[in-house]
Amino acid sequence: MRHAECVAFLHWAMPRLGLEWAGFEHCHRQVCKRLDRRMADLGLASFAAYRDYALDHDTEWEAIDACCRVTVSRFYRDRDFFDKLASEVLPRLAAEADARGGTKVRAWSAGCGAGEEPYSLALAWRFVTAPRFPRLGFDIVATDIDEVQLTRARAGCYRPSAFRELPADWAEAAFVSSGPLRCLRPDYGAGVEFLRQDIRADAPKGPFDLILCRNLAFTYFDDAQQREVLAVILRELAPGGFLAVGRRERLPAEAQGVSSWSPDLRIFAKAPSVPPQARLAG
Repeated sequence: MRHAECVAFLHWAMPRLGLEWAGFEHCHRQVCKRLDRRMADLGLASFAAYRDYALDHDTEWEAIDACCRVTVSRFYRDRDFFDKLASEVLPRLAAEADARGGTKVRAWSAGCGAGEEPYSLALAWRFVTAPRFPRLGFDIVATDIDEVQLTRARAGCYRPSAFRELPADWAEAAFVSSGPLRCLRPDYGAGVEFLRQDIRADAPKGPFDLILCRNLAFTYFDDAQQREVLAVILRELAPGGFLAVGRRERLPAEAQGVSSWSPDLRIFAKAPSVPPQARLAG
């Protein structure tokens, strides 16, 4: 009965937050546990009472939104995806930057959680791309709305279960044991900057050659917010750059300006800019 009440509450609350129930269907129990704890803190005995409380207290919607954040992650999540980044995407971006006389490649990890994704990206660059392009730097801006998660990310310490997909030799080289945890050696996190931002309201300043927005906006946000987020992403994505979303995610139907580059891995490419002389020639 309690579970059914929570589901009914979420169906009522999520549209008011710009969230889509379909994205939470398989993980809503995590959300319900958080809501139960929140109600206990407020001394409320039922979801009906919590609904009335939310209607009377506008600030409570921030707490409800916080309860709806899904925080499951691990290093090198979807190994074939990261293998593709390491073997093709990053070397291609590096070669293009090198050819135009650039000094660095820039990436944005949106919804970075506790840092597993941006650190995986940094390691892929260090072990695969950097030896071929030693002159180039690689900067990663990692953003998330959850300050608790960002604190964990900056500390760079994780339980062994987080490493099951990361190449073992990378893990051995980049991490040291610290009690029950394994912590990132400081030099392996160089170039990764963590910022507290809500992608629905803010974004780091581009242009970025690569943007990862995986298992976030295009899973949990409703159609209107997905379109708004995509517009922000495309604004900050450099011409010729890549956008990656989650394996089960799709871009809004009206998405323009990007084409599918690796359909099975949900990697998209933005059209390169056309030199002025080429436009004149056309």
